[in-house]
Amino acid sequence: MPPPEPSSAVDASVPPRGHGPLARGEARVAWALLAPTLLIVATVVVLPLLAIFWISVKPVQLSDLRAPELVVREDLRGSPEAVGDEGVWRFRLRNSSPDREIADVSFEDVIPVALKLGELPEACAASGSTLTCSYGDVPGGWRERIQIPITVAAELDGSVKDTLPVITATASSVLTDGTFTFENFARVFDSDEFIGVMGVTLFYTVFGTIGAIVMGLFAALLLDRSFKGQGILRGLYLFPYVAPVIAVAFAWIILFDPFSGSANALLIRMGVTDEAINFFGQKPLALISVTVFEIWRYFPLSFLFILARMQSIPTDIYEAADMDGASPFQQFAWLSLPQLLGILSVLFLLRFIWTFNKFDDIFLLTGGNAGTRTLTVNVYEQAFAISNIGAGAAVAVVIFVCLLLFSAFFFRFISREEGL
Repeated sequence: MPPPEPSSAVDASVPPRGHGPLARGEARVAWALLAPTLLIVATVVVLPLLAIFWISVKPVQLSDLRAPELVVREDLRGSPEAVGDEGVWRFRLRNSSPDREIADVSFEDVIPVALKLGELPEACAASGSTLTCSYGDVPGGWRERIQIPITVAAELDGSVKDTLPVITATASSVLTDGTFTFENFARVFDSDEFIGVMGVTLFYTVFGTIGAIVMGLFAALLLDRSFKGQGILRGLYLFPYVAPVIAVAFAWIILFDPFSGSANALLIRMGVTDEAINFFGQKPLALISVTVFEIWRYFPLSFLFILARMQSIPTDIYEAADMDGASPFQQFAWLSLPQLLGILSVLFLLRFIWTFNKFDDIFLLTGGNAGTRTLTVNVYEQAFAISNIGAGAAVAVVIFVCLLLFSAFFFRFISREEGL
């Protein structure tokens, strides 16, 4: 009698794998453990990113970061002291915002008992011991000066500033109201400099990234063999990366100074040039110089990653290649390089993103002048030099979109080729 064939039907009473009570309990525990991490990521990364997107579509100037408020200053002019002395009780009012309106502006102050008020301005009225002044809605940049003649009717026992004015005003902040605009993006893309700035950014990023990786690869090949003094040389290789950026940037500025720099003196003495070269002050040499600085400063990171990967490659494949008569170049091209493609692609992704976002190196070396103005320098200039926070945020959004598109392209095509 043949054995019964196994039934293909699934028992409906048995819950699918991953959907039982135990699995649901494990999922709840997993989410509970991940909750603090997700909260930290949302606080540190997501919320600032959303804030940048929000500000990029708001007409925000540097002066708009604080909501408009009514500022009131009061003093007593004429130095009245004795009974019968005359003076002026003065109030100075202003709208703190140059272009934002404040609604329902008014203030109240206690009239000192020792003072007798003279003729009041049209906007002010006295009721008992209270002075009230109302101005309704006032435009941005509004200023007003109130001068009330007074006479000392009794001995002054204090200052008029003993009681501060009670201010009533309604103002909305441009950061939180319903005002939106795409003028910030229009300002960025309509600028004649945008194409040039984007070209400078891509040149600096692409050549800086590739140069740092290639230089790191050469350094790793040199130190992939054991020899006396290898540790000291590795430490020297790491110096550009671990040294403070402000120190090495000013060292380069002094070294390549056109008037007193050692590099120019050496070039002139060797007959390479007849006059001093302004490495960081003329186009296109300034862009090439900051790119070389980027390569020199960040190749140690590539060197560390590549050297660690090379030392994990089995040595027996090289021994077999030697027996087959392969040259060192053939061993590198057909054995080492395929093993390094994974780490090289990861380094390219990281270095591209970091270099695209780099600000401090260029700003310290050239300040963005002489054709070295990148998108990150443009963010600084728009937001702080021109005081247009909205336009600066719009440039930051452009940077984010560019890096997002690059990352999507990388993971869609390049990482697939490398098996990442």
